[in-house]
Amino acid sequence: MSNTPMAATPLTRAVLEIDEYASGLGWDQPARLFALVDTARLRTQEPALAAQLGLADQETSGLTPIEQEEIPAGKPLDEFLGTIAWPGPVVGCALTVERLMLPPSAEATVPQGLNEARLARWVAEHPDRQEVRMTVGVLRDGTRESAVRLREKDTPTEVLTGKDLVPGLAEALASTFDD
Repeated sequence: MSNTPMAATPLTRAVLEIDEYASGLGWDQPARLFALVDTARLRTQEPALAAQLGLADQETSGLTPIEQEEIPAGKPLDEFLGTIAWPGPVVGCALTVERLMLPPSAEATVPQGLNEARLARWVAEHPDRQEVRMTVGVLRDGTRESAVRLREKDTPTEVLTGKDLVPGLAEALASTFDD
């Protein structure tokens, strides 16, 4: 967590920690889902797990990301997220995913009538496409945070953060806490 600002909120720190972790794995990785748990509560209620995660002797508070099982390949992300339900001790969740993005100026040039597969191919072949890694976290109380890293500017100092950078993904993650 060396590049995480100390004054940031616990959710911002967790999102940046996940972004740093994903960055260490390199690009062209599958999406990864994380449960976010209160670190102090984890140390108290699950000391063996806290020790396994290297948290037993730390005085830090905040949120601890715990990576979940691999997301099934070939299943649309929105469908997968619709199957998630978190137990009470999970105070939030986060997802990191890579995507291709186009600048807003490219919207006017999108051919009409493309199905999802053809649109994806069109975006992949567009000369102005950008590869991005998006990490989005949400808490049960509705708090949100995002980090976006461009592949061409893959340094910790170039990571953009903000609560509304990826609103659709934040909504999908927030829905995993709906009763």
